Amino acid sequence: MRRLTSCLLLPWLLAPLAGQAQGQGKLLLTGGVSSIDGAAGGGLSPWALTGSYATQGEIGATAYFTRLPTRDYALTGAGALVGFGERAELSIAKQTFSAGGTGAALGLPGLRLRQTILGAKVRLGGDAVLDTDRWMPQIAIGAEYKRTEAGGLHPTLDALGAKRHGVDVYLSATKLFLGQSTLVNLTLRASRANQNGLLGFGGRASDRYSLLPELSVAYLLNRHWAVGVEYRMKPDKLNPSLLGDALREDDWKDVFIAWAPNKHLSLTAAYVDLGRVVPGLQPRRQQGVYGSIQLAY
Repeated sequence: MRRLTSCLLLPWLLAPLAGQAQGQGKLLLTGGVSSIDGAAGGGLSPWALTGSYATQGEIGATAYFTRLPTRDYALTGAGALVGFGERAELSIAKQTFSAGGTGAALGLPGLRLRQTILGAKVRLGGDAVLDTDRWMPQIAIGAEYKRTEAGGLHPTLDALGAKRHGVDVYLSATKLFLGQSTLVNLTLRASRANQNGLLGFGGRASDRYSLLPELSVAYLLNRHWAVGVEYRMKPDKLNPSLLGDALREDDWKDVFIAWAPNKHLSLTAAYVDLGRVVPGLQPRRQQGVYGSIQLAY
């Protein structure tokens, strides 16, 4: 609880450093929202845009809280981000995953998986907003260090050969077509995270990194509202395993709507399809409504 409180208070602690940084040069929603891993972007995938509304010479910050209940599971996340102008960002995220009936089926009722994610992103070139009359997108490179706490599931992860920590590396390209009110992002992620890291990293089936595409398309209805879709391909490092194909991993996708009444607040809702998570025990598709609130300074 102390760590979570620190994450949520970070923007207020950084307010004196931000000074007069109101980020007037950035349009609403062009800082993205907070992804589930803490980086600025869409709900499922990071974008090349840096978080907050800080522009050159300014420091900005955001904090967020996310909740995603599905048919059999529930994911809660919170975190914060510091943006250094439009050049770089640092982020932290904490996730708690309630295993629901799957934990009980494994003899671990009340099982909760927890994960800490530390992220960094640096813009390499381009400007998604100012270069709207050129084909050059904004490009950024990022990394996410993830560490999972699996509780009573640790012996099972050991038997599967899954490690407790790992690093995702990604390259994102974002382009805003202002005349068409459309933003397009393509991210290529190198990862060996099982269920985003909640089930560890790698396994006896494969311990190699996979290069995985992620696509986001957002349409700006007006300066306050955006709708869009996301698709995130996932690795499959625990399939097959000693449990057969019971841990096969599906890709993620969503349809979202975001509302930003001003530069200090945004709300995001989405219909999310995580596919079949641990299909050998819960064969149903894990679908649900995702909600997220973000505060920005």
